[in-house]
Parts: sequence; structure tokens; C-alpha cells
Amino acid sequence: MSWPENLQPAVCETVKGGCLKIILTNDDGIDGPGLQTLAACLDGCGEIVVVAPVQSQSGVGHRLTTMEPIVVEKAGFNRFSVGGTPADCARIALKLIAPDADWLIAGINPGANLGLDVYNSGTVAAAREASILGCKSIAISQYIAKDHLIDWDVTGHHSSQVLRMLINRPLEKGAFWNVNLPHPLRPDSKPAFEECDLDARSHHVSYRQENGAYILEGRFHERPRETDKDVAICFGGKISITRMTIA
Repeated sequence: MSWPENLQPAVCETVKGGCLKIILTNDDGIDGPGLQTLAACLDGCGEIVVVAPVQSQSGVGHRLTTMEPIVVEKAGFNRFSVGGTPADCARIALKLIAPDADWLIAGINPGANLGLDVYNSGTVAAAREASILGCKSIAISQYIAKDHLIDWDVTGHHSSQVLRMLINRPLEKGAFWNVNLPHPLRPDSKPAFEECDLDARSHHVSYRQENGAYILEGRFHERPRETDKDVAICFGGKISITRMTIA
């Protein structure tokens, strides 16, 4: 599929006739460049409320803080830092800070969350937790090609297009979107997008021993893939869009 010819900026009117309220979070910390880019690319879509971890929580999965107090501090207008995980952020945002939110969007993660990565990802966990709590949600990540860096301006441009499209699409309760952008991208790129299923193939996993400890050796870019699933779609230069469910 290619971008619709009539793709317009998101209409910030909800079925309730009011302006959208959108919670933003991530797993890289409230000062992460991906979160700043996400806020910028949703400018004009409604009221933005940032509720994000005070520091990096990358790779924590769906861990929740249950036995310790969670410190929440105001970090500016509609900005809150949370001493917890991304899933904690989703819970606190939807239970305490913005329970009337229309959407929760997590990202933009520097690195893909494809296939079975979704079970390790704090970014995806935040979107999943929002869906569990009855709020529509999206997780969005930027794949990083080997020996390349992210151009956040370009990532923001393409993220804005796909997010504005998804915000205006219906999404049933218990479902959420997982989006992965290909890499590298150019400002004038018009990557096709494709809705696809999750690739359930496992990574090549190995460890090396060093100084009496074991270090994971991943070969992310060489991972196995099925031609019509999210890994192959994103690695092949398209924006992968996967509808996830909580059950």
C-alpha cells in the first residue's frame, strides 16, 4: 500500500465533539530525543500530556512497580516524570493525570520493536497497558540500519504522517497499533506502509564468556524473517503497521 493521495493532517475532533487529549510516553526517559520528536510531530492534534520515566527503562518489558512507592514530579506544563517503568507511566497517566485521554502514544523508540521484541519492549508495554485500561494506543519505533544514525527530523516527518492516519482510524477495545519505520529514510522519501502480522520467529541468541560473566551477543540485523510479516516488511523499506491485541 502507498500513502493515500488525500492524506490530510489529523482532525482533532473526536466523536465527542471535543479536542483530542493524547498522552505521550516512552522507555528512554523524559528527555529522550524520540519523545521530543513525537511531541513535535503531533503538534496541532490536540492537548498533549507527557508522562514518561525519569530515566531510561529500555528493555524492561511489561514490568510494573508493586512493592515500592512511585515518585511523580511535574517537569513543566503538562509534563510529568515518573520514577517507574513505561507500564507504570501508562497506569499513572490514565488513572491519575489524564483519565479522560483519547489516545496514548509511546515512542519514538530509537530501535525497532519487531517480532518477538514486543515482549521485551517497554515502549510496546506502555501501549499494551493503555489498551488493557481501555484507552486507544500506539507504539512507534524507528529501526536503525547497521552503521547508520537516526535523523530525528526525518523520523518525525514520517512518524507524523502515519500517526495522523492511525488516529483517524477506528480501533476496537483490546487492540493497539505497533508501528516500525524503516531506515535509512530521506526527507523526500515516500515509503509504502503495510499492515502485517507479527513475525514469531526467534532471534539467534548466543553468549560469550568474559571475565567470569556472560554477555549476550545478538545479531539483530541477521534475524530470520517471514516474507509477509513485520520484520521483513520493515527491513525491506516499508513502514510496518501491526494490529496487536491484549488477548
